[in-house]
Amino acid sequence: MDRRRKELWRRCRSLADGVALPEPFDAESFIADLAAERGRPLELMQVSVPSSGPCGLLMSTERADYILYPANTTALHRRHILLHEVGHLLCGHVGSDAGADGIVLDAAAGKTLMPNLSPELVRRVLGRTSYSAVEEQEAELLASLLAHRVARTAVRGAARPDESDLAGGMARVDDLFGSRKRRLP
Repeated sequence: MDRRRKELWRRCRSLADGVALPEPFDAESFIADLAAERGRPLELMQVSVPSSGPCGLLMSTERADYILYPANTTALHRRHILLHEVGHLLCGHVGSDAGADGIVLDAAAGKTLMPNLSPELVRRVLGRTSYSAVEEQEAELLASLLAHRVARTAVRGAARPDESDLAGGMARVDDLFGSRKRRLP
């Protein structure tokens, strides 16, 4: 591992070790605790997103930080989106005009994702909604380290996945790759 990667891992491990996670993991409790610790409101916003849209989005305003996530995804994916966007917050990422994926949200997309926010506010924060490749790696690694801790505590607590969540996840796999049920000739 080169020096840069080692430093990335060291920084993310240190940040992850400093995060208190509720046991069992509960997104609302986690966000409330994190907001209290930071002394700044942090809100989760479920939004309708087209399949070609972003999976998650962190928006910071003068008043609060918002984590937007799609309504049409599984609980497991929602948790990862939440942890990834929290990773951006904990790392102090402020974003730039274009991210590694090349996606830049315009005002129309912002209004679709955030219909309750004024167009002026949406325009002000859109420039801070994408990150460099290094920032994305950092947020993703931090999210993975936190998710690993959540999974370990779930196993210790013998928590089982909700059957409806598993069924929903399999339905999405079927949509992407075709049905698992094959008819024999």
